[in-house]
Amino acid sequence: METKLFYENAYKREFTAKIVTQQQDEKKRWYVVLDKTAFYPTGGSQPHDIGTLAEVNVVDVENVEGEIRHYLKSPIVDHQEVIQGVLDWDRRFDHMQQHAGQHILSAAFAEMFGFETISFHLGKEVLTIDLNTSNISEEELKAAEALANQVILENHKIETLWISKDDLNLYPLRKQPSVTENIRLVVIPDFDYNACGGTHPNSSAEVRAVKIINWERHKKKVRIHFICGNRVLTQFNEKTKILFELTDLLNVPEQKMTTAVKRLLQKEKELEQAFEKLKEEQLTSEAKQLLHSNDTIVSRVYYERPIKELQKLAQMITTISEQTCVVFVAQNEKRLQVIGAKGPASEAKCKQVILESLKAINGKGGGSEELVQGGGDVRMSAEHFLEEIVSKI
Repeated sequence: METKLFYENAYKREFTAKIVTQQQDEKKRWYVVLDKTAFYPTGGSQPHDIGTLAEVNVVDVENVEGEIRHYLKSPIVDHQEVIQGVLDWDRRFDHMQQHAGQHILSAAFAEMFGFETISFHLGKEVLTIDLNTSNISEEELKAAEALANQVILENHKIETLWISKDDLNLYPLRKQPSVTENIRLVVIPDFDYNACGGTHPNSSAEVRAVKIINWERHKKKVRIHFICGNRVLTQFNEKTKILFELTDLLNVPEQKMTTAVKRLLQKEKELEQAFEKLKEEQLTSEAKQLLHSNDTIVSRVYYERPIKELQKLAQMITTISEQTCVVFVAQNEKRLQVIGAKGPASEAKCKQVILESLKAINGKGGGSEELVQGGGDVRMSAEHFLEEIVSKI
């Protein structure tokens, strides 16, 4: 463990080390192994550190069979015997805050309601924990969040201990560790005892705050979405800015924002319904215009017109005139599409002809005798394609 400087001092931002090996892995990614490192590798649901080694960007850090590999943007050339490593401190401290905040919130749920945390994910924007319960109330969420923030405010020490398997019964662990050797405990005395290999601040106060954002049911459990530390302030600022912009746009105070938005959504729904009604009337009128008293087939070419709209138009025509067969060809971008429909009194072999004709444009199609459609490449003009189909019908 003496080579893992992040366990000696999680606040170490710079260090010097010797390169043990530099090579490419099976994916041709360059990496170096050092005689010691402050870079934390991905593990225990905590993402890896980034930074530089000899001024070359470290883009990933992994523990591969006990070997900590520092993956580089490019190989280190002309390096000295001892090189310097520099961590991206903002990222490291963010991970420390989030991970410690997760411990505190998980302990709060366990202490107050007996809800065990069964999984944890530290994302770029939000954290999640899955609780071993199928339901949760708003009151329970508020109570656990309040206890977590009280522990943060009380500025408890966060300590780490290395113990053996035989010493596990000396501590009231929230759950048993997944390893049997080199067991590392992260402890908030009299509040939380947890086996963990991640990096954490020295005190709960450095977590600053915990804020639950949302929750959902996931695989019959409860998933909590939350943020900690500087993320709370950052996201608060972002959301406040958006809120102020919305109050200006809607010209209402934030207390009436919900009512104003509901009113807008209702108005939008009414406008959409009115638009659909007008569109339906327009298609009905168009269908009647395309029909003539003795027509048994109606055919047209269209450019850049939605195929679903043409389907509806074709069905309207065959509803109005049951003896009519309809063939529409549309050229949309670099594709020819065809719609065929016929009324119950029509004897036209619409489906058979269209499916056979599609072969000429390397196309495919399908459907029923009443409505068939397909499409293919633009190997001829839309007018020529329509003429071929109509002549065969």
